[in-house]
Amino acid sequence: MADSLPRLQGKRAIVVGLGASGRSALELLVAHGASVTGTDKAQADGLPSSLRSLPIELVTGGHEGVAWEQADLVVLSPGVPPFAELARAAKAGAEVIGEVELASRFLEGPLLAVGGTNGKSTATTLLGHLVEAAGHRAFVGANLGEPACDAPQQSPDVTIFEVSSFQMERVPTFRPNVAVLLNITEDHLDRYPSFAEYAWAKGNCFQNQTQNDVAIAPVDDELALAQAQRGNGRLVTFGDGGDYSVDGSDVVEKRTGERFSLEGADLHGRHNHLNAAAAIAAARAFGISAEDVAEGLRRFRALPHRMGLSGRVRGVSFYDDSKATNVGAAVTALRGLTEDKGVLVAGGRDKLGSYDSLVAALADKGRAVILMGEAADRLAEAIGDVVPVERARGMTDAVQRAFRRARPGDAVLLSPACSSLDMFKNYSERGDRFTEAVQALARSMGKEEG
Repeated sequence: MADSLPRLQGKRAIVVGLGASGRSALELLVAHGASVTGTDKAQADGLPSSLRSLPIELVTGGHEGVAWEQADLVVLSPGVPPFAELARAAKAGAEVIGEVELASRFLEGPLLAVGGTNGKSTATTLLGHLVEAAGHRAFVGANLGEPACDAPQQSPDVTIFEVSSFQMERVPTFRPNVAVLLNITEDHLDRYPSFAEYAWAKGNCFQNQTQNDVAIAPVDDELALAQAQRGNGRLVTFGDGGDYSVDGSDVVEKRTGERFSLEGADLHGRHNHLNAAAAIAAARAFGISAEDVAEGLRRFRALPHRMGLSGRVRGVSFYDDSKATNVGAAVTALRGLTEDKGVLVAGGRDKLGSYDSLVAALADKGRAVILMGEAADRLAEAIGDVVPVERARGMTDAVQRAFRRARPGDAVLLSPACSSLDMFKNYSERGDRFTEAVQALARSMGKEEG
């Protein structure tokens, strides 16, 4: 967070990538008097028509004709990879930054950031809810919901950003007062040359913290702890033996002995209890009272498709964790089940990572696996005979097969470890189809019993 607002009057700026984040960055730059060019590889008819209402130069279908060497500032939307023109601009004297970095320079209130491979949307949403329950007007966005550059234009009391590894690239001055790193597991290795470089990007949120700031990380994750200590923030830990630990359905604050109940918070699975511990740690670091935290937890409802309870049928609990689009998320969900065993519904578009950790989790917690989608063959080969494996033709078939495999007291867990794009529009549609199939199963069982 900058100590004073930057002066952009008359500066020449380029925004690369013109989706929601790019448009928000354009609006912020224009509002502060910059002369702006927006550019995107997509053709104009594939971009929002509202871009044409902005007083900017628009270059689409590629970047030909953009005056890179004349720019004072280049702002990249999340996910824009490096390309030759960026180096040319930097060599000519332009500052090349990410959209979250731009947003942070115009924030005048406290900034809280939540990162991690898995669980960050749940933790960010809960943190925002706790801050708002204490009477603060909060902006909650960036990787979740509204683009980061919308925040300065709304003048919130406090800004809470969910930050991805992409958004933590090119953030030379980004400095959250409270930064959380939930975990680091393999993901986006099609973008980063190595897991170490992916982890380093995740840790960039800590690099500018001072002794007046707080860095929050899991007590049992050496990699995340190392990243959290790259700056000078005061380290606060969560997890077993940490400053904020989970005891059953309570989060316990070591310093005071305060216990925060999660019973009414609609958060299922131990991993979500740990996400809650991190969010509570951040809220307390920000100065939210124990009473306001407790009241906020009582009124919280979790985001959909993140370990939501889709229903129970004859003693079997069905959980929709469709947002688990990588192996680490599926492993965390499976190991986090409070039930002794689970039937896993998995598969989709393969991200080509290793399934070894998932197979190990299945050996401990799996009753069986129901596979679907493009990744089914690779998954089946990796699982071998560790647990029984069946193939499903679609989601309804998968739910029915999973129920037949499950025993009373088991869970059926949709936690695919893959993206949804081979069979569904997105993970939300996949989760909705799962819940619809569970509800249809429940109705059919009711008829049988009647």
